[in-house]
Amino acid sequence: MKWLKRIGVALAVVVLLFLVVVGPWPVYKDSKFAQASYYKEALASIDKNAALSDITETPGTLRAGWGVRDMTPPIGTPMGGYGARPDGKRSKGVRDRLHAKAIVLADGKDTVAIIGSDMLITTPNIAELTWKKVKLAGLPLTENNILFTASHTHCGPGGFGPGLAAKVSAGTYDPKVPELISTAYAEAIKEAYESMKPAKIAWGGVDAPELIRNRTRDAAVDSMINYLVVDKESGERCYVMRFSAHPTNYGSDMMDFTAEYPGEFMKSVQEQTGATAMYLGGSLGSSSPRAPEGPSPNERIILLGQALAKKLLENTQALEFHDKVDVASLGTPVGMPGMQIRPLSPKWRISPVFARFFGVPTEGWIQGVRIGDVVFVGYPYDFSGEVGKAWREEYEAKGIHLWPTSFCVTYCGYLSPDRHYNTVEKNGQLDYETGLMSWFGPNAEAYFKALTDRVVAGVTGGGAARVAAAPAN
Repeated sequence: MKWLKRIGVALAVVVLLFLVVVGPWPVYKDSKFAQASYYKEALASIDKNAALSDITETPGTLRAGWGVRDMTPPIGTPMGGYGARPDGKRSKGVRDRLHAKAIVLADGKDTVAIIGSDMLITTPNIAELTWKKVKLAGLPLTENNILFTASHTHCGPGGFGPGLAAKVSAGTYDPKVPELISTAYAEAIKEAYESMKPAKIAWGGVDAPELIRNRTRDAAVDSMINYLVVDKESGERCYVMRFSAHPTNYGSDMMDFTAEYPGEFMKSVQEQTGATAMYLGGSLGSSSPRAPEGPSPNERIILLGQALAKKLLENTQALEFHDKVDVASLGTPVGMPGMQIRPLSPKWRISPVFARFFGVPTEGWIQGVRIGDVVFVGYPYDFSGEVGKAWREEYEAKGIHLWPTSFCVTYCGYLSPDRHYNTVEKNGQLDYETGLMSWFGPNAEAYFKALTDRVVAGVTGGGAARVAAAPAN
């Protein structure tokens, strides 16, 4: 009978280890972040980093520069974006070249850099390599001053990150990929910094609801095309555009690198104006493109890019430029609520041990960049279009043009509206975005709204951003 007891003990140990390492664990229904130490530490870090910028009503003359670098990997490098791709996700061709673009702006005291790239996401290893290379180049830009964004093309470089989660969506890790990407980022920033000249800037937005849809539910999307137009005194011009539809016109059978519709958007603007154009992914969560009808994805991305360019350029015919605007920035890691991945049931989550093994980060990031009345906030999420629209409109009433952007420094899954957190589909399973991919619910929206309010206050001096001088002549 001793052998039966030993088998029973062994089975009990196996079951216990399985529950500890894998789960299921009961879900928690409230993160109670307002009382948590990580929340207080995040607020303190935001305030500390905000204090590094000089918030003033009398900035110096705006200076601006921009740079572009090719970052197309060799054919055979994995592609990022779809877990269903065959053959290790290895690319077979190049539809169009991929680029990293940067714009650097300074007001005489503070300097900021914004990166737009033909990437799926930004990962911590790419950000850390970029910070290091920018420092080695002797540029006065740190983690506090560089905003990372990504177009979220599902046909860009894969192989960019270690870990199981990155492998599922982007293929086997290849250290040459983050080296290539971070070099392109750093060199684009260096070119931008070294090409700075006196400049003037205008900003605005135009709604394009006919070109985007909510793919998850009958609800709102962030349909705004936001733009900056920056003119150097030398006559050069740069357009910085933000839109929020997933670049998913191509499916998982596409095995050629492409910048997708954001690439066609930039191309169309550049061909019509002779300017440089850079694209930033906005509030992409739950948002799909609504491309004009075409016989193939190739035609549809061209038509969508042209339609976006037409809307943008028609709205930028009468711009109000400013040559003196305050510039400020901050960036900081932030603690996160307990991770809660629920692959099978609304009532059960997997073990945090397994989540970490899978590659889910335990720390997030938030970035703020202010340029006059425009405040960019970068989030470590595929950030919800429903949330982005609501927050944009709230801040618009305060005189602040909020640009929420996704995929900043790390990836923490989807940030979806808290009210949808327990949405159950007809088959009894949780909704994909708000269930499986909302890794840090149930109060992620409320938590990051509180952080956003603190970031905006930090880069604006506690109130609405103000243009610090009369319009430029």
